[in-house]
Amino acid sequence: MYDVIISGAGPAGSKCAEVMAKAGYKVALIEKDINWRKPCGGAVGKGTIEKYYPQLKQLNPIIVDSVSMYSADYHKIEHTMENVDSIVMDRLELDNLLRNIAVESGAKLFNENVSYDFILKNDKKIGIKTKSPSGTKEYYGKIIVIADGMSSKLALKSGLRTKWKTTDLGIAKCAILKGKNKLEKNRIYVYFKPYKGYGWIFPLDENRFNIGCGTFAEDNLKYNLNQIYEEFINDPHIKKYFPESNYQEIWKGSYPLSAIGVLEKSLFDDNIMIIGDAAGFVSPISGEGLLPSITSGQIAAETAINALKSNNISKQTLKAYKRHPEIKNIIMNFKIKDSLVKFFFGNNGENINKIFKLAAKDVDFKIQTFDMFLFSVPPSKEFFSKLYNSDL
Repeated sequence: MYDVIISGAGPAGSKCAEVMAKAGYKVALIEKDINWRKPCGGAVGKGTIEKYYPQLKQLNPIIVDSVSMYSADYHKIEHTMENVDSIVMDRLELDNLLRNIAVESGAKLFNENVSYDFILKNDKKIGIKTKSPSGTKEYYGKIIVIADGMSSKLALKSGLRTKWKTTDLGIAKCAILKGKNKLEKNRIYVYFKPYKGYGWIFPLDENRFNIGCGTFAEDNLKYNLNQIYEEFINDPHIKKYFPESNYQEIWKGSYPLSAIGVLEKSLFDDNIMIIGDAAGFVSPISGEGLLPSITSGQIAAETAINALKSNNISKQTLKAYKRHPEIKNIIMNFKIKDSLVKFFFGNNGENINKIFKLAAKDVDFKIQTFDMFLFSVPPSKEFFSKLYNSDL
């Protein structure tokens, strides 16, 4: 019997496991495949490094201090960030590092286990069932934390949420390529589209880079992901950075992500919490999910520890997870950004064009634009006042 079973050993699950194991609790960390690479740009912001994982600095990664963003008509704005230790990492390397920290802290990892159902006793969920190469396995625990991503079977079986609607999602495709390029190694590149979507190029080192694009909301139904990916990587504005005709494809994948923010009515029940991607901890507009997901894992762990100490693992106790100030702040922030999506991506890209043109003339407005798109910071009232009163 474990104190907590965590299904999913990505950043959210690994952080939850680490915190609970360090506190002396018996933790089972269930993972389908430690060699699976989550399709993602791999940007790791200053907040994640400073607050949760200062160990990342020891890897001597490339520090990202500059950003180039392009509107739908390729109007460019650039920003150099001071005292910002943001980096870009291969998600396979990043996730394994965070997972190893959890294991070194005392969590027990069970790899090649796909969670598919709960174990019930007197209508209470007392564990989970998994499928493994050696057959079906059962894990028993007092608290169950669901952290196994967008396709989580446990999230659906819990009754806390239903299947995602296509229009609730972002859908993206990316690849890690290797070869000579003309990218600035300390700069990331983001390209907004006339539809609801964007593309990116993130250098990983001197020769490797992550490149991808995607759509979200109703535009998922209007555009073919494979087609827009091919169009993006072959666009002359993109090709100028890549003088070679052939690049080594290290990896390629596609994935869904939440585009509507946190599913706040689906976060907890008796002895259950949902964290990370499975709960929608992904920022609308930008798709950034690493920091909010890790935060959800941290707060869920703290909530579970308090519940176990009080010997009360009911939803009445676990609601402290949703009510925590940091979780409430994330929920509110994402609601604001979700309400802005229709405006920012409206008018066939013309609204973003206008924002970028104004940002090129107003330094404070430009900084707020970058903070909004890249760091999940909601814009101020002054931002909208400048935008609405502009004659551009």
